[in-house]
Amino acid sequence: MSVARVTVVGLGLVGGSVAAAARRAAPGFPVRGVDSSDASVAYGLDHGLIDEGASPEDAEAEGWFVGGVDELVVLATPVSAAETWLELLGRVGFSGIVTDVSSTKRAVVAAARAHGRSYRFVGGHPMAGSERSGIEAATPTLFDGAYYILTPTDATDMEAYRDVHAFVTSLGARVISVGAEAHDDAVAIVSHVPHVAAAALVDLASARAADAGADLLRLAAGGFKDMTRIAAGSPELWTGICLDNAPALAAGLEGLETVLAEFRAAVMAGDEEAVRGWLTAAADVRRALPAQWVPASTSLRELLVPVSDRPGVVGIVTMAVSRAGCNIEDIEIDHRSEDSAVLRLVLTDEGDAEALMDDLGTRGFTAEIRQLESGAT
Repeated sequence: MSVARVTVVGLGLVGGSVAAAARRAAPGFPVRGVDSSDASVAYGLDHGLIDEGASPEDAEAEGWFVGGVDELVVLATPVSAAETWLELLGRVGFSGIVTDVSSTKRAVVAAARAHGRSYRFVGGHPMAGSERSGIEAATPTLFDGAYYILTPTDATDMEAYRDVHAFVTSLGARVISVGAEAHDDAVAIVSHVPHVAAAALVDLASARAADAGADLLRLAAGGFKDMTRIAAGSPELWTGICLDNAPALAAGLEGLETVLAEFRAAVMAGDEEAVRGWLTAAADVRRALPAQWVPASTSLRELLVPVSDRPGVVGIVTMAVSRAGCNIEDIEIDHRSEDSAVLRLVLTDEGDAEALMDDLGTRGFTAEIRQLESGAT
């Protein structure tokens, strides 16, 4: 592991899965759990997800967050609770690394900037989940093959980013870097709007069933059930997500309304060509999505970027990698002097390497990219 110990705050589906995946990656690795529910802590201890557990009050009283320079705290809580924890960790002087799993990033990144003078913060969001909730639904395989977004800023410490990257990949996930605002805009379209749309379909079917009789819902075929599965997610969790990302969600819903209105007009006009064209375009895009987010092959590339050792530089480089559609398998920092280093990133064969080099060049970096023998990370 890249850190000496992990403390997971919030033992729900995601927090419990982080603990379970960390223990799978390194059996015996120390993982502590913090939760206001005694039952969740007891479940984590009984099932070997954590080796120590405590309530928030007891963890603070016992000094769990004092010092800890080589430790990682994972905030697996709603955004409002994450903001409170970020303030507490700063107040008690936690000196390790803090990350989170929040579905929206703006508020969390702002809270870390305001309170994170003692610790090093790297925002995170695993693109993985389930319609189930609670620690009973936790599984060590939740992140296998899933994208895990990190949101570095101009204040992100290079070593902290590397350690969080290494920890996340040890869970089985694949990391991409995106700015906090771009993240919130993107997940509104690919995650939050779909959840609202699924709930709307269930609401529509339920309302029609009230008029047509309960048998209508019994006729729900596999397609309806597949499309609406996510509507069974925790209403409490999704209320917070929708309100935390309200501007981006509202814009996404407005766009969906526009698309549906255009399709409705084509249907009402009997425009067969327009209807077929719309459905064909959507089908083509959907079929082009890979069944699993994995590299196209095992061919790897090594990107070497000389940098000044300062906060923020890792974010500039990794977000350039993301813009080019490349994915980072591994990252190392080779310090050459007190204020200079070389970032070594191992990339998959995805993305546009030429565009990446041009992007880095316009930002003043003199980078080198070369093929790396498969598996030589």
